Amino acid sequence: MTPTSSAVELTSTGGEQVHLQTDELRAAGPAVPIRLPEGLIAWSVTRGDIAKRLLSSPHVSKDARKSWPGYEPGAIPWLNPWVDVASMFTTDGADHDRLRSLVGKAFTPRGVQELRPAVEKITADLLEAMAARPRDESVELRADFSHQLPNRVICDLFGMPEDQRPAMLDAISASLDTEATEAEAAATRDTMMNAMRTLVETKRRDPGEDMTSLLIAAQTEDGGRLNDHEMVSTLFNMIAAGTETTTSLINHAVCELLTHRDQLDLVLADPGRWDDVTQETLRMHAPIMHLPLRYATADIDLGEGVVLRTGDTIVIHFGAHGRDPGAHEDPGAFRLDRGDKAHLAFGYGIHYCIGAPLAKLEAAIALPALFERFPAIDLAVDRDQLEPQHSFIGNDYLTLPVQLYGRPGRRSD
Repeated sequence: MTPTSSAVELTSTGGEQVHLQTDELRAAGPAVPIRLPEGLIAWSVTRGDIAKRLLSSPHVSKDARKSWPGYEPGAIPWLNPWVDVASMFTTDGADHDRLRSLVGKAFTPRGVQELRPAVEKITADLLEAMAARPRDESVELRADFSHQLPNRVICDLFGMPEDQRPAMLDAISASLDTEATEAEAAATRDTMMNAMRTLVETKRRDPGEDMTSLLIAAQTEDGGRLNDHEMVSTLFNMIAAGTETTTSLINHAVCELLTHRDQLDLVLADPGRWDDVTQETLRMHAPIMHLPLRYATADIDLGEGVVLRTGDTIVIHFGAHGRDPGAHEDPGAFRLDRGDKAHLAFGYGIHYCIGAPLAKLEAAIALPALFERFPAIDLAVDRDQLEPQHSFIGNDYLTLPVQLYGRPGRRSD
């Protein structure tokens, strides 16, 4: 089993403190024992080559029900979104392929491109609403734009009624707070699952042209393909991932451009480089950092005296490779001209994020539209005043206040 005496407690302060601790973990070995909430011990993997090896290994599982000795569903409430659900996110082999195929059509290149008009319309509406605000008024970009865009797109795609969205979205954000108490985590879990069940009940009564209705139809046609728990789990994972990750991507991209005006000038002079903005942002600021859990199904020798034993729990740090000085020169610098922007922000192997093309499309539409509509946009506070998400999983700002028409007397370099 994973050693406990030397386990490092992960910081939940977010921001640069997470990156500093990541550097320490990376230097300490190919895998390092860490202590998670509720006393859970796991191996942290922060080196890109080791992460890729484990993410593609036949001896590493995502299915706690089959691969985590002593696993008790619901015993650790904060783990519910990451472990207790039964979706393509937490299954392997044939189960993973079956569950992924049920939503896969919506996220093919063609399926994603068919969403472009909707993304453009929502983006335009959000920008118009912000433009209607008083010119001297600070705007909270996360609440009014970067979070609104992906949540409207994904909730529309899955047919979630407007009145059901606020509670569900609040619970999804709360699920990333790794400072939450056990009682708070349990309440968040119950809210999320109840929201998904309510959505299913709504669509059974009143189906439409949406992904939830299609999942229900698939279940009706062949009940063996999708049970109720898998249905609810799939809905939660898709809606949660489709909201929080893109929000983080847009927020960090905006923040980097507003604090590196030379890089902003580059992309404004050559709009074909917005993909460079997305890739460099993902390299520096992966939306998901330490992601629980995976499980060793055989002994795995990682070298340097580190051996993962059968049944050990593993946490892959998806933000570590992009910040690895062994892989990137000056990894803390935001540079669009960087030749190698390799990252693991969307994962690797069979569990590579199915929604990555949609997240990239949303960023490719939202970012240039924002800077075209508000060319003088600036942060309303200094960057060091922005409060990071309290999490070792999520990587975002709690708020992102901006002045749409410029902050008097300030221009960042």
